[in-house]
Amino acid sequence: MSDQIEALIREIAAKHGIAVGRDDPIMILQTMNAHLMREHAAAQQAALDRFREELEGIAHRWGEDARSKAERTLNAALAASTDAMKSGMEAGAKAAATAARREIDAALAQLAGPIREGRRIAVLNLIAAGMAVFAAALALLSTL
Repeated sequence: MSDQIEALIREIAAKHGIAVGRDDPIMILQTMNAHLMREHAAAQQAALDRFREELEGIAHRWGEDARSKAERTLNAALAASTDAMKSGMEAGAKAAATAARREIDAALAQLAGPIREGRRIAVLNLIAAGMAVFAAALALLSTL
């Protein structure tokens, strides 16, 4: 501090050509100004520290808000894509079932004619067998 006062006294003498002593009112004013500047600088630093803490808090809240909004958006997109996949799978399953039903119906339609023909032949065979049994019974009765 003493070096600063000495430097100030030399500067005043060099610039203005006036010799100023340590007990001069100008030096008292300089000391008061230096003291006030130190107090003001400390108060400014404290205000800046509080402001920095508030900004950090705001940045943290914004980060949390952004993260929660991103999670909500991601969950909504995931739910929408899941619903779309389910709908697509159901539509595909219904289409596959319909196609399979058509194929089975077509195959059954192709088999219906031969099955009817086989049934008709089976009935005719039963009638012929019945007639053969009846003829055998008549032949047995006529021999007795």
